[in-house]
Amino acid sequence: MSSLNNVFYIQNGIGVLANLFLFLFYIFIILCHRPKPMDLISCQLTFTHTVMLLTGGVVWVTDILESLNIDKDIKCKTAFYISRVMRGLSICITCLLSIFQAVTISPSTSFLANFKLKLKKYIIYAFFYIWTLTLSFNSYLIIYVGGFTNVSETNQMKVTKSCSLLPTNYIIKALILTVTTSIDVFLVGVMLTTSAYMVVILFKHQRQHQYLHSLIHPRSSPEKRATQTILLLVTFFVVMYWVDFIISTTAVLLWMYNPVIQSVQKLVLNVYPTITPLVQISSDNRIINILKNIQSKYQQIL
Repeated sequence: MSSLNNVFYIQNGIGVLANLFLFLFYIFIILCHRPKPMDLISCQLTFTHTVMLLTGGVVWVTDILESLNIDKDIKCKTAFYISRVMRGLSICITCLLSIFQAVTISPSTSFLANFKLKLKKYIIYAFFYIWTLTLSFNSYLIIYVGGFTNVSETNQMKVTKSCSLLPTNYIIKALILTVTTSIDVFLVGVMLTTSAYMVVILFKHQRQHQYLHSLIHPRSSPEKRATQTILLLVTFFVVMYWVDFIISTTAVLLWMYNPVIQSVQKLVLNVYPTITPLVQISSDNRIINILKNIQSKYQQIL
């Protein structure tokens, strides 16, 4: 158990540092340069993942709130609400990133090409709806999450040392699970659909320019690199999402609590926000050039 916690803290530390670096980079791009639509979305995603990792799957938030003189129920409701909102934003913004990249690389003859010139305008609306719906939908946790007590323990599902899911009518519990699952499945389906569309476009583009590869081995375009990065992120997200979904759904349906299973679930849940900034940093030429310049100046000083 202690080894799992050590891995968890190392994972969170790497993820927080990478996301903070990327977040500051996007803030600099937005304030000092002309940001691309993808930069605006990626900035939101890195902010969401930073908060998501800092909450540490609820544990860190509850530990911080534990030292404050606040009612246990309020502490638990706040911790769970923040955690679920960040998770919801992560899947929504990843889906948005996939959609907008599909629009960006779509051929001029396609239907999606009509939206290219209005991407920034649509992004603002998309952010507003995503944040509003996510904050509103997860408000049910205010009712169904509370502090764990020794009274009627069999009716509570303990999920942390001091928090639990309160007894809930079976119909309401099934309804919440059905709605949340339906939304997640829809968003994952949209990601897979746009990903398949981007793969088809890349394949066609590759075939059209295949003769060039045998002559000059041209470097891949920024659009192609960005598309490949997003395809990798979507694939990673889908795999981690379903592993987390299976674990969490099983726990809720069986109404059981196991510290080891909870630790494994936290590790799985935080893989995506930890890996995402590392993939983005390694594939963004702007960041690579900045790091190379810093390295060269450092070597000159030495």
